[in-house]
Amino acid sequence: GFCMRLMRGIEEAGLEIETRNIWEDPEAASFVRSVTGGNEIVPTVSLGDRNMVNPSIGDLLALIGELS
Repeated sequence: GFCMRLMRGIEEAGLEIETRNIWEDPEAASFVRSVTGGNEIVPTVSLGDRNMVNPSIGDLLALIGELS
């Protein structure tokens, strides 16, 4: 699915990330709902004060470039 595709891209890009399981971590689930209009959509990526819902690896790398 979408999470596996993004994780593969992250690994190929050599990025270090922190993952959280929203079905095991109520705080993470609450955060995801707060940025997705109440839904539990994964993957949701938070980078600084920016959040992306179901981004492609290209979109994520573009945001990293924009913020660096």
